[in-house]
Amino acid sequence: MTIFSKIIAGEIPCYKIAEEDRFFAFLDINPLAKGHTLVVPKQETDYIFDLDEDTLSGMIVFAKRVAKAIEETIPCKRVGLTVIGLEVPHAHIHLVPINKESDIYFGSPKLKLESEEFQIIAQNISKNFK
Repeated sequence: MTIFSKIIAGEIPCYKIAEEDRFFAFLDINPLAKGHTLVVPKQETDYIFDLDEDTLSGMIVFAKRVAKAIEETIPCKRVGLTVIGLEVPHAHIHLVPINKESDIYFGSPKLKLESEEFQIIAQNISKNFK
């Protein structure tokens, strides 16, 4: 069982943004920017392109709705999307509020936020999720 499956199951706490029957979104605890969110399928599959077409397309549509909520909450020019897929063997999409391309460079130092700030960010994004 991956760490993401444990988060989805409620065994590990997270800063949840949104949840539907097949997908889950939560804040990255090592964010590149405030509002950096992970979108995952509840189905545990290592490689995003091993997901069946219905799950993959549904995940992208769910990620779009999460990105719109991030845009309404966090000042940014865009929400960047990236799939790296090597960090955790569970398919996931990174949604990162960006103002320039270098804002989504994963070699950058990660932000250090207090739990209360993560909670506030998650609640505010979640309120804008439609």
